[in-house]
Amino acid sequence: MYKENTSKKIRVCLIGCGRAGMIHARSYAGHVRDAELIAMCDPMEENLKAATEEIPVKYCYTDYREVMKNPEIDAVIVVTPTQFHHDVVIAAAKAGKHVFCEKPMANDEQECDRMIEACKENGVKLQLGFMRRFDKNFRRGKELIDQGKVGNVTMIKSNTYGPSEPKEWMYDVRRSYGPIGEVNSHDFDTLRWYAGSEVKWIHAVGNNFRSPEKAEQYPEYYDTCSVLMEFENGVIGTITGAQYVRYGYDSRTEILGTEGIVKVGSQKANEVEMVTSDKEIRMDSMDSWRTLFQDAYVAEAKAFIASILNDTEPEVTGHDGKMALTLVNHGLRSILEKRPITIDEV
Repeated sequence: MYKENTSKKIRVCLIGCGRAGMIHARSYAGHVRDAELIAMCDPMEENLKAATEEIPVKYCYTDYREVMKNPEIDAVIVVTPTQFHHDVVIAAAKAGKHVFCEKPMANDEQECDRMIEACKENGVKLQLGFMRRFDKNFRRGKELIDQGKVGNVTMIKSNTYGPSEPKEWMYDVRRSYGPIGEVNSHDFDTLRWYAGSEVKWIHAVGNNFRSPEKAEQYPEYYDTCSVLMEFENGVIGTITGAQYVRYGYDSRTEILGTEGIVKVGSQKANEVEMVTSDKEIRMDSMDSWRTLFQDAYVAEAKAFIASILNDTEPEVTGHDGKMALTLVNHGLRSILEKRPITIDEV
């Protein structure tokens, strides 16, 4: 049963109650002191029913347009399929509601521009969902870079490998982008953040190793990719990505400087090792991004609410969301056309 909190808080509605949406719902359900989750919206009634049984709220909607009519709602968390982000964010901005939008930001850069402009014109905050920027380990890496602890940054390497078998729609890379969009969009944002620069050119290659039975039906599908980039400030960036690796979730980054190296992340689930009589060392691997970044999601939510209350720019802006999408689009184009792509190339 929903219990109203009468203290002054930013009142939030979750739009999209699927797996990713409920991660945000759980963050706001008691972990974000200055916010209150008062509403949920999902066009699929079974999703909405399951969500509100777990976390009761004051208002339930199946149409996001009805959310915008409620003056009690101050902000929305948009976790719908990407194709709906643009319309939902524009509607929220026009209704004067602050926006947190999950990645990918939109279908293309033009939609991103319209979303950014709508939020700016209506004086509302727009924060994008790149939770690695709020992970304590990734933040510590950024601090060390900014403090010059390893000298000037020369090269940044980042990998993300996911264990899950792709759903059928993911084999069509014109819809899913493949790993470069599904798992590496976070790497693109991390590298831009660490490099402190935009990308000059990008070259990506990819192949299908784990799902050969899909090759005839989906000849463009790839489950493994490698990306090489040069930033405008000269920093070299490399990203590797893979889906369906089976062994666990793996996200790590290295920053090489002129005087040292910073290593961020570990594939281990904990610091426990077991050595057995067969002389093998065993340890638990990280099972999921939901486990690895659980605290980061809460920190991300707190930062969004703080930007509203303090009237400051969100730490991850609409421009950041647009640039990550630009790199995903150009990276996929590089894979399909088998050539390097200059970022400003038309």
